[in-house]
Amino acid sequence: MDFREGSSMKEPLYMFSQSSLTDIILLLLIFFLLTSSFVTNFGIRVNVPQAESSVTTEATQISVAITPEGDYFVDGEQVARGDLSNAIRSAYQNKPNATLVVRADRDARVDDAVRAMNIGRALNMNIVMATERN
Repeated sequence: MDFREGSSMKEPLYMFSQSSLTDIILLLLIFFLLTSSFVTNFGIRVNVPQAESSVTTEATQISVAITPEGDYFVDGEQVARGDLSNAIRSAYQNKPNATLVVRADRDARVDDAVRAMNIGRALNMNIVMATERN
């Protein structure tokens, strides 16, 4: 039984509207942007010790990584032991009021980490020791 007016067959709709797909893509894009982490990724692999509590740092920071072999990296660039003070000082001049983040490997010598902290203290910087959350 045909309830259509007239005897002519209507053509099926061949055009597909993609507006609903663009809405879904936009919502997915917003979701992934909001849920992605905005953590600074350091290029030097350092095995830091774990801590029970954590503190977030400001956006302006100067990172000093210390490897078990005693190599220093200031903001990702390797620095000789004797040039550590000059490297931290020049980085601090480029980023005034920056926090010094010391990322020492758990197998690194304590003396190496204290050396970097003493330089930061001489410049009146806030100093944070980076650890992994337990």
